[in-house]
Amino acid sequence: MLKNVAAVLLDGVHPFELGVVCEVFGLDRGDVGLPVYDFAVVSAEGPALGTHVPGMTVSTPYGLDRLEEADLVAIPSAGRRYEAYPPELLDALRRAVDRGARVLSLCAGVFVLGEAGLLDGRRCAVHWRYARELAVRFPRTRVDPDVLYVDEGPVVTSAGTAAGIDACLHIVRSEHGTEVANAIARRMVVPPHRDGGQAQYVERPLPATRCDTVGEVLAWMERNLDRPVTVEELAARALMSPRTFARRFQQETGTTPYRWLLRQRVLLAQELLERTDETVDAIAARAGFGNAAAMRHQFMKALGTTPNAFRRTFRVRAAA
Repeated sequence: MLKNVAAVLLDGVHPFELGVVCEVFGLDRGDVGLPVYDFAVVSAEGPALGTHVPGMTVSTPYGLDRLEEADLVAIPSAGRRYEAYPPELLDALRRAVDRGARVLSLCAGVFVLGEAGLLDGRRCAVHWRYARELAVRFPRTRVDPDVLYVDEGPVVTSAGTAAGIDACLHIVRSEHGTEVANAIARRMVVPPHRDGGQAQYVERPLPATRCDTVGEVLAWMERNLDRPVTVEELAARALMSPRTFARRFQQETGTTPYRWLLRQRVLLAQELLERTDETVDAIAARAGFGNAAAMRHQFMKALGTTPNAFRRTFRVRAAA
């Protein structure tokens, strides 16, 4: 289980990405029963570093030796994508992965992972502005510019700026379960899950939407996940033609009605598996899958695991 976290900094670090890691993993929330991590900010280039903000510096007493005990090494963006990175840092990252630790990049921090060879053969995320550059520089990786983050085993990569929040909450979610990730999200006043075709497994998103035309339909869908629905029925609720509704839905949510509904059903099933003693068949019915076999199929597609395995994993972690 995740206990020890280190954020490693390069000169020119972006304060926002550093702040995201500090907010999720560096604050002591033990008073409300949330995990408390052994957290440290580590410098890869001396005790004092400049930041992306002119006149702002960061200092820390911790050097790269602190990475040797970390379960998670996070690399905030430093705005450096062309220069060589310290060989000692690249070696430390490779050793971390070899001994079973996770590494996380935020935005352009992914270039450090690429230089360390940790992107070879893996899919990864990055800010859309840097996607082509990353793909050219590291041709053995598969760059996905359309997602908020990618989890490829021990290597987690996120897109720009606020996508780092999604990636950090995903890691918390995978280590400690839905309730913990959702509680941290509430404390941060951020959505516990942002939809739009992204591979996020954090928590059921709030039905609120930034859009005016499909917001009420989304709320209705979220309240009626157990009901079979068609695009025609949803379009009628929105007082639109099916074609117009599907186009507006895609524009405003970033996904199709079917995929949005399927994702919410998987998320609801996860929540019920973790928090209740209901049978898998009962949960499949409540979540709108109809039967356990259909739910198992969708779990394998979305999460790479079965409902029973998911329940065993998070029941054990919740008890711990």
